Amino acid sequence: MRIGIDLLGIDELDRLVTREWFMRYIFSDVEFVQAATLTGERRREFLAGRFAAKEAVLKVLGIGFFQGVPPRDIAVGRLDGGAPEVTLQGDAVRAARQARIRDVTVSITHKNGMVAAVAAGW
Repeated sequence: MRIGIDLLGIDELDRLVTREWFMRYIFSDVEFVQAATLTGERRREFLAGRFAAKEAVLKVLGIGFFQGVPPRDIAVGRLDGGAPEVTLQGDAVRAARQARIRDVTVSITHKNGMVAAVAAGW
């Protein structure tokens, strides 16, 4: 079992999310659809939470950003009850196999302008 964690100030992404290349590199199609239903502060929290979740999952896989797995290959959707659900795609599947990780789960929380994500893989 491996654990990854990330902590991020929600405002850290404000400048980056205005850049189309960044958005396409980081977020999956599923996340774009979900984000499009949100506005204002809730959208900022959502995007920051997904970003932190991807960082935590990359740590579970034993790699960092720009090390062969585009973050968009880690899709963080939502189960019916609202809990986040991780789906690995493309290069993230290869990285999971190399790390001997078969399943990944993540928890995301927001408070006072901060977002934290914890991922576990086994």
